[in-house]
Amino acid sequence: MKKEQLSVLLTDITELEVDAIVNSANRSLLGGGGVDRAIHRRAGRELLLACMAFDGCQPGDSVVTSGFNLPAKWVIHTVGPVWTGGAGNEEATLASCYRTALARAKEKGCRSLAFSSISRGIHRFPVDLAARIAVETLLAEAFEGDVIFCVYTEEDREAYRTILGSLFEEAVKD
Repeated sequence: MKKEQLSVLLTDITELEVDAIVNSANRSLLGGGGVDRAIHRRAGRELLLACMAFDGCQPGDSVVTSGFNLPAKWVIHTVGPVWTGGAGNEEATLASCYRTALARAKEKGCRSLAFSSISRGIHRFPVDLAARIAVETLLAEAFEGDVIFCVYTEEDREAYRTILGSLFEEAVKD
């Protein structure tokens, strides 16, 4: 992926008109808190029913469903690791979230993709480390479309701005 394909936005991911949004889901896929709850609420009951067809999802892996009532055609659900200090292979698991989500997007022919802040919030992943892993992992992958890092907090936006800004100025959009 080229660095020019990456951008960061502080906005509600459920409002984005992209081919797919990436949900930071829990293992059950049946809805949780934060962004996961917002995505399930906006997509409607059909999303819950579609997620019930899976036998959950393991950390680092991703599954895809329709977006139902969302502007996005697809929801890619990925299960990020809970930060326990770094001794539990959390960095590799988080990188796997980005790789597997991108693989699911490619399978669906997506050309635009928005990632939520995977493993942030209740999973307590350090913001600077999470942003670095996200950017570096995606830059190492082949993808022909555009990727938005859709963040919910100013702290997350600043972390992405710092790493993206160190690569190029144009990536940072307000």
